[in-house]
Amino acid sequence: MSNPISALNQASDAAGIATVADAGLQGMITLRGDLSDAKVKKAATSVTKVALPETGQANTDGAHGIVWMSPDELMVLCPYDAVADTLAAMHKTLGATHALAVDVSDARACLRLSGANAREVLAKVAPVDLRPAAFTAGMFRRTRIAQIPAAFWMPEEDVFQIICFRSNAQYLFDVLTVAAQPGSEVGHF
Repeated sequence: MSNPISALNQASDAAGIATVADAGLQGMITLRGDLSDAKVKKAATSVTKVALPETGQANTDGAHGIVWMSPDELMVLCPYDAVADTLAAMHKTLGATHALAVDVSDARACLRLSGANAREVLAKVAPVDLRPAAFTAGMFRRTRIAQIPAAFWMPEEDVFQIICFRSNAQYLFDVLTVAAQPGSEVGHF
């Protein structure tokens, strides 16, 4: 039996103005349904032990969390090796409720951008207002980074957690590494 590895196999680059790193394996379950339905809410919150986030927010605690993806979609985060049990518990909670819960862990990749200039690096490649007053810890955005769809949030100040399709992971890593190359400070933030 083979061992699972992340898309970038723990790659990291700290040579620039921010650190770009593979965030490792992350359990990710897409939950689609009526987010006002009590069973849909409970399916997400009971397995993560975090509250349902508001629109455009992420509520995470380590490898556990819930990320608001759209008006009818959440991303439920859990440890990678707990996905099967987490998904089973969610299906049990949902019962016959009209909803969809699917493991997308191996279809996605997680990267981490960190450091005092992380905000500046991401602002170079994403069309999002990243001023400290406009984008704070806990906020979440689905957008494009350079030429690919991606999503990100700040679990804490100066740290961005980024999700993309697994097939785009190397491209995203390279784009962020170039945007973070030494001497590339813009000094905007």
